[in-house]
Amino acid sequence: MVLCRIGFPLALVCVLIPVHTRAEDGKLRFNRDVRPLLSEYCFHCHGPDAKGRKADLRLDTRDGATNQRKEGGVAVLPGRPEQSLLLQRMTHPESDEIMPPPETKKHPTQAEIALLRRWIAEGAEYEDHWAFLPVKPVKPPEVSASGWVHNPIDAFILHGLEEHGLTPSPEADDATLLRRLHLDLTGLLPSPPEIAAFQKARATDPEGAVARTVQALLESPHHAERWARHWLDQARYADSNGYTIDGDRVMWPYRDWVIRAIGDGMPFDQFTIEQLAGDLLPQPTKAQLIATGFHRNTLINQEGGTDPEQFRNEEVVDRVSTTGAVWLGLTLGCAQCHDHKFDPITQRDFYSFFAFFNSTEDINNIGPTVDLYEGEMFQASTDPALRKSLEAAESRLADLEKSRPLRQKAWEAGLFVDLPSADHPPEPDWTLVRPESLSSEGGASLDLLEDGSVLAGKGGEREVYHVRWVTSVPMEGLRLRLLTHDSLPKKGPGRAGNGNLVLSEVELTADGVSVPFAGASADHAQPGYPASGAIDHDPGTGWAINVGPNAPGPMNADHWASFALTKRLPIGSRIELTLRHEVNANYNTGRFGLDTSPVPPPKTQPPAWQMALKTPLEKRSKEQKKQVEEAFASADQELNRVRAEVDAARKRLGLGPKASSMILRELKTPRSTYVHTRGDFLREDKTQGVLAPDVPGFLPHPSVGAVPATRLDLAKWLVSRENPLTARVTVNRIWMRYFGHGLVETENDFGTQGAYPTHPELLDWLAAWFMDHGWSVRELHQLIATSATYRQASLWRSDLGAADPRNLLLGRQSRIRCDAEIVRDSALAASGLLSPRIGGPPVRPPQPEGVYAFTQNNKGWTADTGANRYRRTLYTRFYRSAPHPMLTTFDAPDFQSVCTRRPRSNTPLQSLTLANDPGFFEFAQGLASRLLREIPGSDHKAVLQRVGRAFLLCYSRTPSDDELGKVVAFQALQARRFAANPEEAGKVAPGELPTGMDRSEAASWTAVARALMNTDEFVTRE
Repeated sequence: MVLCRIGFPLALVCVLIPVHTRAEDGKLRFNRDVRPLLSEYCFHCHGPDAKGRKADLRLDTRDGATNQRKEGGVAVLPGRPEQSLLLQRMTHPESDEIMPPPETKKHPTQAEIALLRRWIAEGAEYEDHWAFLPVKPVKPPEVSASGWVHNPIDAFILHGLEEHGLTPSPEADDATLLRRLHLDLTGLLPSPPEIAAFQKARATDPEGAVARTVQALLESPHHAERWARHWLDQARYADSNGYTIDGDRVMWPYRDWVIRAIGDGMPFDQFTIEQLAGDLLPQPTKAQLIATGFHRNTLINQEGGTDPEQFRNEEVVDRVSTTGAVWLGLTLGCAQCHDHKFDPITQRDFYSFFAFFNSTEDINNIGPTVDLYEGEMFQASTDPALRKSLEAAESRLADLEKSRPLRQKAWEAGLFVDLPSADHPPEPDWTLVRPESLSSEGGASLDLLEDGSVLAGKGGEREVYHVRWVTSVPMEGLRLRLLTHDSLPKKGPGRAGNGNLVLSEVELTADGVSVPFAGASADHAQPGYPASGAIDHDPGTGWAINVGPNAPGPMNADHWASFALTKRLPIGSRIELTLRHEVNANYNTGRFGLDTSPVPPPKTQPPAWQMALKTPLEKRSKEQKKQVEEAFASADQELNRVRAEVDAARKRLGLGPKASSMILRELKTPRSTYVHTRGDFLREDKTQGVLAPDVPGFLPHPSVGAVPATRLDLAKWLVSRENPLTARVTVNRIWMRYFGHGLVETENDFGTQGAYPTHPELLDWLAAWFMDHGWSVRELHQLIATSATYRQASLWRSDLGAADPRNLLLGRQSRIRCDAEIVRDSALAASGLLSPRIGGPPVRPPQPEGVYAFTQNNKGWTADTGANRYRRTLYTRFYRSAPHPMLTTFDAPDFQSVCTRRPRSNTPLQSLTLANDPGFFEFAQGLASRLLREIPGSDHKAVLQRVGRAFLLCYSRTPSDDELGKVVAFQALQARRFAANPEEAGKVAPGELPTGMDRSEAASWTAVARALMNTDEFVTRE
């Protein structure tokens, strides 16, 4: 299992706090002092893995270590270290006798050998591994400086400091504390009014001001966005399928569910149950089904020639490993091929756990799915009447879908009476449309040619064209002609590399009122992409033309589709036609012409549909049945009318188009699960029998509601008090977000290879408190964020540096480089460009050219315009094969697998990104524009005020006199430089300037903004 975190060699675990300070008082403790050494140097060959165990010696249990050896002697002879073979072999002078063997490149230090000697002398007592013991209530310790304690957390931390003769740091100043709270709780910088209000409140009620601020931030929707990002790392959320093709997928409804659940304060136990088994709950809601997307974030291999069953098994393996890491803090994946080398997890345990996830319907594919309207989680109106109207229309639509087979049968019978030929359809009286105006939403040029056709240039990846005219004859039919042109790829008629296109939706309004279509037909359609797909109100379908070598008819030829309206429009109607291309990137129409008719066009079908219609039902192939169903859907006026009603009702509610989000669903008949020999799914070991779903044998057995146990039983067990791990793992991971490291540093490994807790009593107190308080994550945030421990200054102190250089005792706060998303969001917030919109499909902010040049499928990246350009980075489209380069530069993971902690690097490329990335340059212009707009004028007073304002926006504080002087001088220097080079000033200055503002002066403020955003302070949470 690949884990996204900084690795810590286990030899270092023993020196997280120096050995002599941990063990000098009283008797050694096996879990704290000895187990890490045995795990590092011995367990690989002499641990739980029976098949891999050497010399028939087991050192992870006392019986195994103290039993008499057949060849004589005892590995560990309690009270007699010099007679213990363990020490004799560790200190043996001969290279072929010493242990561990030299080829392992591992050998204990003299201090570690001395510690083992002392342990044996003291009786060689063993303990069960601390993390596998039940969570028990712990009483906070007594401390000397009790006045410092704000809540029980502080008592535990202060007790540890006092034991080492240390004292906590003073509280951070107001500006630093407020900025820290905002970044940790919402991922956004505080605004100047929020800074002023906090400082005023602190002057009269210091404690109440902090508590109220924390509460307000926890109730902000931006808190849900910030902490959703932490969870989505663990959920390995991305907007693509992975592997080399890495096609787009729709998973943003799951992301929105996470945001909504956190924003609603959903308890962690329910949060767990809905994600792992929402589909198994009684009468699950749509939201609970979407929640199961947690385990649909696995990779899907779309390459040709692959075995779906192989990659289905890989998905299940990933689900086992991810569940183990996220909820248990265990490396279950290490037991896929053999028994775990260090933890008491057998290979049989692994596949018993595997059985919980082995019977879902998905098999390396998209389905099953559930539909969700865009905005349904957040922005939609809650007006009961409007909601009822939509539900009624959806009910009528569902009834029509149920009765479709009977209506289709009658429709087919009518067609067989006189089925016209699609090769020579009867021609209505068509009138050429000469558009009065043309526009595109993605920047494509639309040029009106002499023959009345329209030629489209390169624009957005998923273009939307608008064509407007006034009817000169009555209109009840519309014909769209797709036309070739020498300027298009392969002559078109589409703009895709092969000349194809996918027209996802055709929409028409007359005098501002939507006019639904009654049906559609075409002279040619690519299989699976009929003309009816362009009027079905589903952005995931559309009309396409197959222009490949196997396409019927000539390649790259002219084609047409005709559409019947549901009513006749009179002369003089003001028409707006919208052509949407939302299915595939760059599959836009290249050249087209339009005609209208006063009568509906004939209900002709493409030749392939005719063949299918003439084939008896019982002899039709699966593809033919699909073709006939699509033809009927195109012609069914009642169905299209009701679909139009549904579409209008959802728009009144403020809902966008529907999206299909992947979910889990159980098979009716479960698959049989066996142990896979060496992890090979083709080598099922049937000698061990069929495995029932179960948890590792060393953990308390779950109480199941059914036999065999289900994912729902597993989910409930994970968040039960009987399970000793989930509460500990969860509070530790939340703690890590506030202090830079967990109470257990190996946050993904609570097994025997993991680090011993720096504050074990605090960890158990928090775990018990968490469960006692209903698994309330929000209350845990409040507890931590209001503690004196959290509120300390982060300034380095020489006494702490000498005694606790890694700040594990928490005598001060940690300085933490912000995550990639927060770096960009901070710049967005400071610039004033940030869009506050919550949720919805992913967006494409600007990024450097050529990012996808080396990917198998060139996905393209046309930057969004308008508000989508400035959405929070949480919403940026994430391709696993080629993520946005700014994100990877600042250590975002690739989401190929679970990520429980991100690494933090410090590289020159990060500074270059802040200085030169096109997005950050735009943010610098935005900040400059904001400063010029909010503080007009060019006199010295205005300059001083702008610098002060810039510091507030970027650093949440006022500048020192020295800083103020340096920035003022820098701005003046830049103004002179740009005044001498007006052309360069024009490139750097913001686009919109206050009246009378000199462009060179404005450009100098862009330079100031770039400098302030490219500092360590800007990207660091103090």
